[in-house]
Amino acid sequence: MPERSVSREVARRFLLGRQGLWPGRRWRGLAGTETAMRTMGNLQLDPLQVVARIQDLALASRVVDYRIDDWARLTHEQRKFFEWGGWLAVRPMEELPYYRALMRRSVEHEWLVWILRDHAETVEEMRRHLQDRSEVGNRQFAMGDRTRVDSYRGRKDSSVALHYLWRIGEAMVTRRTATFERLYARTEAVAPKRFLRPTADEAAEDFLLLKSVRTAGFSKLNGARGVIEREVTRRELNEWRDRQLGAGTLTEVEIEGLRGRWLMPARELPTIRALERGRLPRTWHPLEATTTDEVTFLSPLDPVIHDRERTRALWGFDYKWGVYDKVEKRKFGYYDLPILWGDRLVARADMKLDRPTSTLQVLGLWFEDDATRDDELFRAALDRGLDRLRALVGATKIDGMDESWR
Repeated sequence: MPERSVSREVARRFLLGRQGLWPGRRWRGLAGTETAMRTMGNLQLDPLQVVARIQDLALASRVVDYRIDDWARLTHEQRKFFEWGGWLAVRPMEELPYYRALMRRSVEHEWLVWILRDHAETVEEMRRHLQDRSEVGNRQFAMGDRTRVDSYRGRKDSSVALHYLWRIGEAMVTRRTATFERLYARTEAVAPKRFLRPTADEAAEDFLLLKSVRTAGFSKLNGARGVIEREVTRRELNEWRDRQLGAGTLTEVEIEGLRGRWLMPARELPTIRALERGRLPRTWHPLEATTTDEVTFLSPLDPVIHDRERTRALWGFDYKWGVYDKVEKRKFGYYDLPILWGDRLVARADMKLDRPTSTLQVLGLWFEDDATRDDELFRAALDRGLDRLRALVGATKIDGMDESWR
């Protein structure tokens, strides 16, 4: 039987609060950014910069005085995190031994097998460059000197060869340029030696599956194949789940509005109990304004809303990032950001930073209900949230609010 049944409100507050999004920002400075990144577990990266890159938006929603690219300072300068994965994310450096098990497994992936089959000589060439140079980037190789490749990973053989060496763990991203281009170096030149030790596959899978539950808050293990980078049967997952339940590492709960039973870390049950009693966990107290005083613009790929079905059930908010749709199918603009007010997702705003004029443009604003649109407290909270976002991206003014108020 499940440990307990969790209400929608408690589930929302639990998911938001454990991620540092509610009831307000509770971390500050570079040290606070490090804490936020470790709490998130996986900071997803994306080069698109319409307002700001998604990684900066995600951290700015959690850290009071976050600065653009603070994540990179911690990753590329202080080496506290590393980049890797088929879906690109930054993870704590001490977790590298577990991910190296996946890197070993990557050599069997069909896409990577294709690179080695068709570009084996280029892979060897890039290996030599990595040995001879402190860093290697794809732009160092002129298109006219390379074999053209038709791949979303690059247009040159040098690009896919470097990607191959990165995926299998022979190279790591040592830094990024201003245009977000990766520069690679030998793994031994980037990661501390103690994190290059081998980890058995079973231990790595246990760690990564438990991490996936921890970062999700509530999980059904539906994405297990992507977590451990191999085909996995439902029977295997059920056996793994039963072992964790038996050991008391995980527990099961039912959640109002969601079907079935959901796994969560057993050690977080006291937080659920506190929220049910209307109490705020001691470490959750915000440093400045609450999300009721000042709205938060969520990153489109924020882990709290990444499970779209769960988001619909708990918040009544049907979200799909506009960049994924063709223009004719786009309902809410190209770069629409969910707006968090209190513990609810009440609206979304399509925005763009016009860099030549340093103007944050509000292109559209859509509400889930009319009551929010007419609420003076919300209007004040929205103004404060916009002003914080304006400061984050370096804009000097905001334009379009009158036209966008719908």
